[in-house]
Amino acid sequence: MEVLAAALSIILINLVLSGDNAVVIGMAAHRLPHRQRRAAILFGSGAAIVLRVALTAVATLLLQLAWIRIIGGAMLLWIGFKLLEEEEEVHEGEGTAGGFYSAISTIVVADFVMSVDNILGVAAAAHGDFMLLIFGLAFSMIVVVIGGSLIASVLDRFWWLAYVGSAVIAWTGAEMIFEDSVVEEYLGEPVTTTYILIAVITIATLAAAHYFHRHRPKVRRLSEQPSGD
Repeated sequence: MEVLAAALSIILINLVLSGDNAVVIGMAAHRLPHRQRRAAILFGSGAAIVLRVALTAVATLLLQLAWIRIIGGAMLLWIGFKLLEEEEEVHEGEGTAGGFYSAISTIVVADFVMSVDNILGVAAAAHGDFMLLIFGLAFSMIVVVIGGSLIASVLDRFWWLAYVGSAVIAWTGAEMIFEDSVVEEYLGEPVTTTYILIAVITIATLAAAHYFHRHRPKVRRLSEQPSGD
């Protein structure tokens, strides 16, 4: 019964904490051709799982280091911004879909950043049981692969959901920044004001992506016009 309870805890932890990973995978891969999409999801998720295994031994140490969450959160904000900007450009025919290796690199980097909390949750639920830990890592891969594939399919039909996906990524990044020990030293534990600031950063990230998408083509077209002389 103890093993079963631990396994159920690991399943619930993965379902809750791996959702944002699946969003990144779906957004990064959905513009690829279907065959490349499946390969990118599998290779990207597989590489991310290898990183999770490597991180397991040092996850607690990493979280104790100052600035780690700030750097990771900033990277997620950039990924959320870039994915939404590219999505808008492709949708309006002003850009091209990212390549296979670009999608994999985005998946690996984002999963690396977001996996530390997932690893710690699974490790705590496993209570030192190596087989349960391996089960947790394997189940997390199933969650992100299936979830990423489903999200990619939905985005094919409803591209505007990219705003929701980017918001999830940006929110995770902003939340990670406010959880860093350096920030908590000045602001204390998360309160209502903190979540308001996280929401503001999330909205600002989406607005910036939309703004740069709208203005970059105009700048590009003006620069490509022949000079008057």
